[in-house]
Amino acid sequence: MTANLVAQLVLGLAVMTITLPSMQEWAAIFGSTQAAVQLTFSGYVVAYGLLQLVYGPLSDRVGRKKVLLFGLAVTVLGSLMAVFASDLPTLIAARVVQGMGCAAGMVIGRALVQDLFDIRERTRIMAYVGMSLGLVPPLATVVGGQLHVHLGWRANFVVVTVLAAGLFVAAWRGLPDHQKISGIQPHWFRAMMSAYARLAREPVFILYVIVLSMTTSTFYAFLAGAPIVLGGLGVGPDGVGFYIMVGPLSFVVGNFITSRLARRIPDRTMMWIGQGLATAGVALMAVLGLAGLNTPLAFALPMILLGIGHGFLVPPALAGTVGLLPALAGAAAAVAGLMQQMLGAVGGFAVGFLTHADAASMGALMLGLVLIGVIAQVQLHRTTR
Repeated sequence: MTANLVAQLVLGLAVMTITLPSMQEWAAIFGSTQAAVQLTFSGYVVAYGLLQLVYGPLSDRVGRKKVLLFGLAVTVLGSLMAVFASDLPTLIAARVVQGMGCAAGMVIGRALVQDLFDIRERTRIMAYVGMSLGLVPPLATVVGGQLHVHLGWRANFVVVTVLAAGLFVAAWRGLPDHQKISGIQPHWFRAMMSAYARLAREPVFILYVIVLSMTTSTFYAFLAGAPIVLGGLGVGPDGVGFYIMVGPLSFVVGNFITSRLARRIPDRTMMWIGQGLATAGVALMAVLGLAGLNTPLAFALPMILLGIGHGFLVPPALAGTVGLLPALAGAAAAVAGLMQQMLGAVGGFAVGFLTHADAASMGALMLGLVLIGVIAQVQLHRTTR
């Protein structure tokens, strides 16, 4: 069941990143601009975030499993649309539908962590989830690049269709249906708005969400911009994933360390360590770019610090969002997921307007996003001390 739960959580990130190597060539394939191609990424991310806002509180009301199965069915539909897309607008629409479906796995998975594990175990389990999430982007980009080169870009969407269909069966047969609410209840929309209004009155929750959102925005800026920068440095679709993997694999290392320290070091201390490492990483990327060290390794290696930092930062922040008001865990996971994806989409789309002759511009953008998270964490410390 645990493997099943983790697979549902990581599907959305796999679907997001498996097509990144193909984005280098979609502009030429469809006769469009790079900024328009970036909409395939941002459109997916926005839908991925917005639908979490609905799925979370709906799962609190009608049960996790029903909502998850619906989302997986939508994912299959969007993936089939992408397989047969003949122009860029159709592909963008297909990616939006994919995002709408994949949103269910992320929000339901987080809520099930709250349902199935006690408070002492939650940060540790989130760290294990984080390790899995860290492995997915590099593996997906490597696989996606090889499929693109040897079988064409449509092969990526065929693989995603099969994965989503398989996870539908796995969820149907292997996951419990934790129905949290019974009896006569208000209309689902009023209940949803009431849950969000309650969360909006919690400053600590809002600050946790800002911290999480800035980690996602920084990482998505890297994911969306890396293929373009690396392409300018002579790295083709089949090699992009090997450089992108530096950050996510470092994130796995950070999560592993966090899982070992979770019972000995306070969550807030781990978050500060994480922010320090992340800030150092993106600052180093910008400095190397300004210094003229424009090589693939000089671009990718600073992401070791960012990845490890996020590995320290994300698990306790995630545990804080869903654990603050346990009765609203689904709604809390939805709000956190929405803001992460919305601000992630902003970061991913913004890189399309930067100069990519070197890493300096992207490093400066990512540093600004990290510093917003630092400011939110300072305020979180003041609010809860």
